Amino acid sequence: MISDPGKEQALVRYNDKVTEYVQAGLEGAKNTQRAYQSDIRHYVEWCQAQGVSAFPAEADTLSAYLAHLADVCKWATIQRRMAAIRKWHDLKDQEFPSKHKQVVAVLEGIRRVKGVRQKQAPAFDLDEFRGLIQSLEHDNPTELRDKLVLLLGFTGAFRRSELVALNIEDLSFSRQGLIITMRQSKTNQYGEIEQKAFFFHPDPLLCPIRALEDWLALRPAQGPLLVRFRKGNRHGEVRLTEERLSCKSVDNLVKHYLGTEYSAHSLRASFVTAAKLNGADDMEVMQQTKHKTSAMIQRYTRTDDIRKYNAGKKLGL
Repeated sequence: MISDPGKEQALVRYNDKVTEYVQAGLEGAKNTQRAYQSDIRHYVEWCQAQGVSAFPAEADTLSAYLAHLADVCKWATIQRRMAAIRKWHDLKDQEFPSKHKQVVAVLEGIRRVKGVRQKQAPAFDLDEFRGLIQSLEHDNPTELRDKLVLLLGFTGAFRRSELVALNIEDLSFSRQGLIITMRQSKTNQYGEIEQKAFFFHPDPLLCPIRALEDWLALRPAQGPLLVRFRKGNRHGEVRLTEERLSCKSVDNLVKHYLGTEYSAHSLRASFVTAAKLNGADDMEVMQQTKHKTSAMIQRYTRTDDIRKYNAGKKLGL
């Protein structure tokens, strides 16, 4: 095929833009980039300790690294670190030896020996959660903030990254309740508008909207919704800041109130479990969680207690 010099010259001016968008497409979201960078550093440091070259990865080196990870990491961590190393090769347009027979065999061996079942964040008992929420005082700013984190995290089925990213400008109140708009999330990397609905609860102590209204009375009209407290000069005094709460802070907060076996993800898992057990269909649950498939809803439903969730109790004998 004969090339058209005029056409090629016309397209040259787009080269920089093409390169920019290719790079953005390969790199992915900012949080993903940070996770990959951490995993790449781990791999490079391991290679340096062994006195071998890290990149481009050789099948022998990669196999040995995977064998090392198998002794100290969960399967999910091994998968994530493999993905990070693969991403480096994609960005550099280098061949990644993931299909080399030795690498494939090592991964299969790890799967068989270690197993692939991930430990899931447990769902909490709804009665205990209700009692906890009712006990947190609205006239105590720290407890009010913590109550709001727990209530919004649960009733909104938020991921912790979504929760801490909320701004006051994302809130829209009406007589029917509250709409919170999310600009971006783990499963929405392209900035499509996603919204979550919240409703008034007949018990004011359990109502996320009333807790939110009381919290906003302490906050300016815009900026991060959930912020940190700092200790003041006087003993026991705390000062409200404009510093956005971190994902780690949310996780620690959940553990503090609910127990160390729980995590921020337990709020989301508990929403799905409670909604399903109370008769919500998958589409209703997905309206709040923003999951894309029913398969994920089944995965999030925590019914592992074989005594509590068992058809053997419904035999009619």
